[in-house]
Amino acid sequence: MPRLSEVIAALENLWPAERAESWDAVGTVVGDPEQEVSRVLFAVDPVQEIVEEAVRLGADLLVTHHPLYLRGTTTVAASTFKGRVVHTLIKNDIALHVAHTNADTADPGVSDALAGALDLRVVRPLVPDPSDPEGRRGLGRVCELDHPLTVREFAARAAERLPATAQGIRAAGDPEALVRTVAVSGGSGDSLFDHVRAAGVDAFLTADLRHHPASEFIADRAHGAHSPLALLDAAHWATEWPWCELAATQLDEISERRGWGLRVHVSRTVTDPWTAHAASNATSSSMGAPN
Repeated sequence: MPRLSEVIAALENLWPAERAESWDAVGTVVGDPEQEVSRVLFAVDPVQEIVEEAVRLGADLLVTHHPLYLRGTTTVAASTFKGRVVHTLIKNDIALHVAHTNADTADPGVSDALAGALDLRVVRPLVPDPSDPEGRRGLGRVCELDHPLTVREFAARAAERLPATAQGIRAAGDPEALVRTVAVSGGSGDSLFDHVRAAGVDAFLTADLRHHPASEFIADRAHGAHSPLALLDAAHWATEWPWCELAATQLDEISERRGWGLRVHVSRTVTDPWTAHAASNATSSSMGAPN
């Protein structure tokens, strides 16, 4: 069996820490470099439910997309929920490694996995990494559909292909407009609107879209010189979960080449924070809000 340091070196080769954003907190959070690793679990969030799943599974290493500590802390006391995560990991000899924005911009990365889940053909990065001479790394992806769909149909495809969440898929724009090209970005994406405009796509699928940026973006596109562009807003967790399957496959291939015999798993526990959704009455008047 490989040591943790060997497995981490392989993961760092896939997602080098130096390619993470300066504000990010990636890398190994918990773990003894000399411990042996036989079973690995991939998940989006390093929350207690996932750690307990790793314990039940007998995992030696948990790899998550989201950091445990993104900002500084002065305590890992088990009376705090993050401290409890640390205590549970250490007591059960489970290491924790994080690949966040360095996995977002990787080739392949988070948005490649999202595009694959939606059966889209990746054309290029939405925001290319200037340090990549081949032009393959970067944030988000510009993609083509296998055949044109209406916004309504594309939203239905996303709802079917992505993991089910309480939110589902929200769409802004003309539901009957045709979509041939689409930009995708796993996680929060409304900071990328300028790049989406420049890409000239028909739709943008991402997560965490806020009211004012989305409203202004749609209004600008509807009254500007370019054709209208639709927005599709999925749950943050759902847009990033496909990366777990991609990453697990990558580690599986490394394990097979090196004869490690790792058993690699993907958590299917839904850690999206929203647990219920009540749809508005579609037949109610749109002429005014209730008093």
